Amino acid sequence: MTADLKTDVNRRAAALFAAIDDYDEPAFLAAIDALADELPGTDADALFHRASARDSWGHSDLAVPLYREALAIDAASRTDSVTSGGGSGTGLTGENRRRAVIQMSSSLRNIGNVELALDTLQKERELGEDHLSDALDCTIALCLATLGRDREGLSLVLVALAKHLPRYNRSMTNYGRALLEPGE
Repeated sequence: MTADLKTDVNRRAAALFAAIDDYDEPAFLAAIDALADELPGTDADALFHRASARDSWGHSDLAVPLYREALAIDAASRTDSVTSGGGSGTGLTGENRRRAVIQMSSSLRNIGNVELALDTLQKERELGEDHLSDALDCTIALCLATLGRDREGLSLVLVALAKHLPRYNRSMTNYGRALLEPGE
């Protein structure tokens, strides 16, 4: 397997997901599975795309084991890369690792494993910020709301949203943070 093949499969998977509304569920799952079949069965990206497809059609229970397997392969691939100086090339590509964590956590929340989802997301948040940080924070906020911690979740979402507003950035950030202060 070449890196070019993984890149091509990831590109075509992104195009399929962008057009998901043009498909019915069986056709979409078949298209993603056909793409994933182009990669080895133990390829983390292949598993990630299969998980994402099932997740997109509301099958969180089917997606979680696939996300877990993809993340486990990715972790092993990263360990192999450090210890051997190479790596198998079967790990998650680019942002797919972080996306897998966010999406798996959302699915965990959907199937009732909210505490595990929140713990997983908070650990991911500690790894730093990137263009997926707002999605991470929104998923954390959903977990917090499910746990009855609505104000904490709202605070997180307001702070995340504030940086995208054309004005009132500072005010919304401060209002969001103030929601966590006692007596507010």
